[in-house]
Amino acid sequence: MGSFSRPSASLSEPLDLYLHGYVSSRIMNLSRVSETGLPLCVCASKVDGLVLTLTPNSHNYNYRSAVLFGHATPVTSPEEKLWAMELITNSVVPARWQHTRLPPTPAEFQSTSILRVSIASASAKIREGVPNDEAGDLRNEEVLDAVWTGVLPLYEQLGEPVAGPYNRVEVVPEHVSGYREGFNGGNREYAEAAARKDAPVKREKVEGE
Repeated sequence: MGSFSRPSASLSEPLDLYLHGYVSSRIMNLSRVSETGLPLCVCASKVDGLVLTLTPNSHNYNYRSAVLFGHATPVTSPEEKLWAMELITNSVVPARWQHTRLPPTPAEFQSTSILRVSIASASAKIREGVPNDEAGDLRNEEVLDAVWTGVLPLYEQLGEPVAGPYNRVEVVPEHVSGYREGFNGGNREYAEAAARKDAPVKREKVEGE
């Protein structure tokens, strides 16, 4: 997510979604023949915990999800395309772009297409919290004594960096090791905090034109 015309824009401001792909892939070919922009729906979700309750019917997940609706058009400006390639690269590992061989070769640049998706509307949903059972089950002492309930926090972790076969840099650079440390700590902290919410929280936010 970013804004080429306002690079310093924050996530709280209107942003475009940038996607990349091979120049002759199906989605890129479709975007070039659409006069009004290719209509797209982009979905993303992240599971933060497995919520185990007294009965399978009440089992749940702690999660974060978002759905974006918009229209995609190819980026034709070389300046914006290069900016978007840097934005996408750094969204994987921050500061990675400037720590690589640059600039892209003409062949690399020409074989990559970038789509700019102008967002028309969006929806986000979040579930956090402890298990939530039916009142009847909560009054059943026999069930309460027999069934364990709780949340298994679920989070992604990056393992120890493994050097490639022709790597000659002995020390893992800080932009890699520092990102790994922050990524792992942040994911674990969020998932465990979500599992300890006193009451289940479900939030939904919808934004549109």
